[in-house]
Amino acid sequence: MGDMVVVRKEGLYCVPGDFYIDPWRPVDRAVITHAHGDHARWGHSHYLASSKSVNILKSRLGADINIEGLDYGKRVVHNGVTISLHPAGHVLGSAQIRMEHEGEIWVASGDYKVEPDATCDPFEPVRCHSFITESTFGLPIYRWDAQQDVYDDINRWWRANADEGRTSILYAYAFGKAQRLLSGLDPSIGPIVCHGAVEPLNRVYREGGVDLPATQLVSETDKADLKRALVLAPPSASGSTWTRRFGDYSDAFASGWMLLRGARRRRGVDRGFVLSDHADWPGLMDAIRATEAQQIIVTHGSIPVMVRWLCQTGLDAKAFDTEYGEEDDESADATPAPDKAPAAGATLPAASDEEEDEDRREEVKPAPAGEEANDA
Repeated sequence: MGDMVVVRKEGLYCVPGDFYIDPWRPVDRAVITHAHGDHARWGHSHYLASSKSVNILKSRLGADINIEGLDYGKRVVHNGVTISLHPAGHVLGSAQIRMEHEGEIWVASGDYKVEPDATCDPFEPVRCHSFITESTFGLPIYRWDAQQDVYDDINRWWRANADEGRTSILYAYAFGKAQRLLSGLDPSIGPIVCHGAVEPLNRVYREGGVDLPATQLVSETDKADLKRALVLAPPSASGSTWTRRFGDYSDAFASGWMLLRGARRRRGVDRGFVLSDHADWPGLMDAIRATEAQQIIVTHGSIPVMVRWLCQTGLDAKAFDTEYGEEDDESADATPAPDKAPAAGATLPAASDEEEDEDRREEVKPAPAGEEANDA
């Protein structure tokens, strides 16, 4: 019996089931692990995803897509392959895809993390014969601190800025990371302001039953209140005209890549907070062991190191060449951000007509396609 899943030019293909997993080119049937842009693309004839992903996918790909939602753990059969979806712990609605055919079980994990958070269902180990795993942070140097420690650090930074009358701008990907950060913020410090690319996704999370603190848009916030505010914005907002209205501000970036000093320097921000929605090295190893799989297939990330290590531990490991993560502008090689607004002592600039128009546009437009791809 050959491999149940192979790589084709369109993406990962389940041979007996005749469907694709997170395909990067248009196909007839696509099973989607989660709604980040490198895994969920427009143009497929039929989508299958977790029920909790449906509204997110519609908000990002269009309300008219042909999509079927499947509750976690529920099974469907397609062309003799039994399919079920299981929590991946990455973002709201993220799922591992379990495929069973003639007694053989494969699991495609998509992206995942093993530390639970308040904004999505926790990672569920699924026993299988073959496990397809990501390796975004597949190097032993990547080891995350407990997320509560990171939240506490962010709140201390915000409070110190607020006490000095300085806006705090925290850059994070609009889908997933921003909402996770929101769940850990202390709203007693000041107002929480969200960029127009973030706020629509906050609404989707709230509609999905996720408890988030109150947020508002810049246009809904008095200029005086901005001096105590924490502003959540996507990385693309860094150095833009949108940030000029904040005058004297301190900025930070939340990402697993912030563990690397060079990545912080190239981002050109005041602070880097190490928080990732991907598993660190111990998390990857724990997840792989929990599957009890004998064949491990490694995708996007530190593939050679992971494959070599897993082979040395006695597992049958190999790699799949995929297109996941290639649009990630959060990578360690990111270019530096442009010079930011005037520093301490600067007055808050009045917005020009052009900037006011941009602000109105920002409040209604979704995040650019693929911007949060492989959000780290």
